[in-house]
Amino acid sequence: MNPNHYNSSTADRTDTEHLNLGEVCRFLTEYAACLLACGATCTRITRNVGRMADIAGVEADIIILPSHMSITLSDPRDGRTFHYTSSLANVPVSFNINTQLSKLSWKVAERRVNFAEARQLFERIKEAPRINQWTLALLVSVANASFCRLFGGDPMAMAIVAVATMAGYSLKLLLLSRHVDIKLIVIACAFLSALISCVGYVTGCTSTPDIAVGTSVLYLIPGIPYINSVSDLLSSHYLSGYSRLAHALVLTGCIALGMTVAVMLMHIQVIP
Repeated sequence: MNPNHYNSSTADRTDTEHLNLGEVCRFLTEYAACLLACGATCTRITRNVGRMADIAGVEADIIILPSHMSITLSDPRDGRTFHYTSSLANVPVSFNINTQLSKLSWKVAERRVNFAEARQLFERIKEAPRINQWTLALLVSVANASFCRLFGGDPMAMAIVAVATMAGYSLKLLLLSRHVDIKLIVIACAFLSALISCVGYVTGCTSTPDIAVGTSVLYLIPGIPYINSVSDLLSSHYLSGYSRLAHALVLTGCIALGMTVAVMLMHIQVIP
């Protein structure tokens, strides 16, 4: 486990003498845990935390674990240390939150806000209203139907995929609201979407039923964990990289399981 270490700058620290560094440590840890939960790479997390710790006049040692964040702040002026560990924040993967949190770190680094104000802005960002889930479900359905067309599906196949995606995504929202395990959610959604998409084989209403079945579950592919795992591995964050890769592979296996059960239940031979 290789913690990332940042040295504080030699700039004038008189403005930070009054800081409660224990509270700063807690804020930075919760901030980093939120970034990790919403889909940020380890490189972004360490850079954002590092620039804020630098302004506080302390050195930050960061340990990024699969489901926890641990930060130790060291004050070179008197040798004091502050340590805090936080579990991942309960926030969805969101590029918007990711971006807003990065902007917040620059506001602190440029001294446009102090740490007390940063804490308030942080809470606002976490609680900010998000896009309506049913609007998102509609957009995901259109996007998945577009993937079907991209892979050669005809208009009827696209319609089937749109309906299958809407049904599967609606089920996902329902199960998420009841705090069902994500692996079970992926299996159930893949099963439902694949089962509905098999209508092309049953009715013969499309000349590309195989493409409809194959693309009906693409909305479940864990693309962000795959991308972040590669980024983390390339930046030598092996623990986080391998854990994200393992998580993505498990979810991909769950997609395959749900899809396979649906196809077998319908007695359909997708591949000749």
